[in-house]
Formats: sequence, C-alpha cells, structure tokens
Amino acid sequence: LHGASAAAAAKLSDWVAAFQQRQPDAGLRGLEHLHELLAHSAGDVDAERAALQAIDRAADNAAAVLNERQRQRAEHQLSAPPERTPPAEERDDNAPIAATPSPIAQLAAALNALATERGTAQDQATALQLALAQDDAKRRQSQSMLAQIEQQETIEQRWARMNDLIGSADGKKFRNYAQQFTLDVLLGYANAHLNHLARRYQLERISNPASPSLALLVRDLDMGGEMRSVHSLSGGESFLVSLALALGLASLSSNRVRVESLFIDEGFGSLDAETLRVAMDALDGLQAMGRKVGVISHVQEMTERIAVKILVQPSAGGKSAVAVQ
Repeated sequence: LHGASAAAAAKLSDWVAAFQQRQPDAGLRGLEHLHELLAHSAGDVDAERAALQAIDRAADNAAAVLNERQRQRAEHQLSAPPERTPPAEERDDNAPIAATPSPIAQLAAALNALATERGTAQDQATALQLALAQDDAKRRQSQSMLAQIEQQETIEQRWARMNDLIGSADGKKFRNYAQQFTLDVLLGYANAHLNHLARRYQLERISNPASPSLALLVRDLDMGGEMRSVHSLSGGESFLVSLALALGLASLSSNRVRVESLFIDEGFGSLDAETLRVAMDALDGLQAMGRKVGVISHVQEMTERIAVKILVQPSAGGKSAVAVQ
C-alpha cells in the first residue's frame, strides 16, 4: 500500500509538471497550489463562476462603450474645425504643458485591468474545473465502493444471525445448541422407559428461546399435566426417573456402540415393594434383550429374583472374600 501511494504521488507530480509546461499561463504554481484549489467546495466554484460571468459581461459592456466612444470621436473629429495656430506674439514657449490623460487612454487602462482580472479568473476556473472532474471521478469510485460495502454488509448480517444462534468465542453456545437436540432425543428414549416404570410422569426440557436451557421439568399426568420441579419427586420416584434416564442413555449410545452391560449402584432401598417389582421387571426386560445387568444393592428382597449373585463378605485385616452363587 505504501508503494502504491508513493507511485501515485510521483505520477501526480509528473502530471503537474507536464501541465505547467503545456500551459505556463494557467497559473498553476505547483502540487501544493493544486491541493489548495481542490480544497475549494462546490459553493466556492459556483461563486467564482458567477464572478467570472460578471467580469465577462462588464468587459463586453466596456468594449461596447469604447467602440461607441471611438465612433463618436471619429465623427467629432471629422466635423470639428481645423485647429488655429496662435500667432507668434501670443505663444508662450515657457508655459507648462498639461499632462491630463485622454478618456480613450483611461478606457484602455480600465480594459487592460479587466482583461488581466479575466485571465486570472479563467485560470482559477480551469483549476476548479479540474477539481470538479477529479471529484466526479471520486464520486463514481465511491458509488462502486458503496455497492461492495452493501454486499459485505449482507454477508456480515448472515454471519451475525448465525452468531446469534450458535456462535460464541469459547464454543459454549454451539455446545448448548447441539446438547439441546441430544437431550431432546435422550428424553424421548427416557420417557419410553419411564412409561413402563412410572406412567404418571414424563420428562421435558425447559423451553426458553431467549435463554436456551438444559434443565428438566416433570409433567405430572395425574395432575392434569402440571409441570413440576424434579426436586419435588420423592426418593423412590427420583430413583425411577434416574433409572429411566440411565436406560435412555444406554439406548441413545446403542445407536453407535452396542451397550451390552448396565450396572446400577444402590437406590433400590428407597423403593416400596410395588415400585421395586416394577423396577426389577424393567431390568428383567433388558436382560431378555441380551444385555447384562449388574445391580449393587443391600436389599434382601432382590436376592429372590436375581439368579446369579456375587457376594462380598468382609474379613479380618481389611480384606474381603468374594463368592459367586
């Protein structure tokens, strides 16, 4: 960019030098003078043009008056009597001679002054016309740049909308955006399992377009579809909902990777007999589908339904004994 600017400045200096050689009477004194002329506004140019037109009209009127006066003088000289030469006795050779300029000389001087002003005004007008031509070229260039700016603004607005939807410097907004879709799919699987574990409840994601969230609510179907906080569930209900989410996560993962084993650690002690039966039926269903289900629990009632058990018995010295039944 610096090289291009230097080349443009050198080219402009060469043009000014060439213009001064071609038109030495134009009044252009150099590059700084050209910058001063270009700094004039359009109003200054119009005012200067009006002044030049006034000078032209005044010069034309003066020329017409001069021609008329010269014609009248010629007619007067033709009709005037011949000059009388005074006799020698009446002449005084020592008398001073008056040096009053004639009207014709005064008009000629005024005409010369107007011609000088006109030449100066024409030089300024030429410089202003050059400035106007350069300004027109810049205006055309600006119009082209405005079209490019509008095109770039359209592209910027499209990316700004994308940024509002999924963009952020740390990628958090995009992660939340993708996690919302993943969570919706997970809730679909979890609600399918929850329909067998606890038909009363359905899980839903909090929907807020202004501030997307990954928080969950529980829809209570027995209460007319009332939305409840997950913290309002009892211990047994929370375990069933958590079990449904775990089973849904296993179903979601099985779309890409086959999940053959599922381990559940505790939680069954908070269930009543009926809820425990429902949970065990769901686990039996998973086992029937070919998955291995492992349960870590101290609930005695579960040993009656689990065929294969691994018993861990504590022994002395901080050691434990493992037995398979």
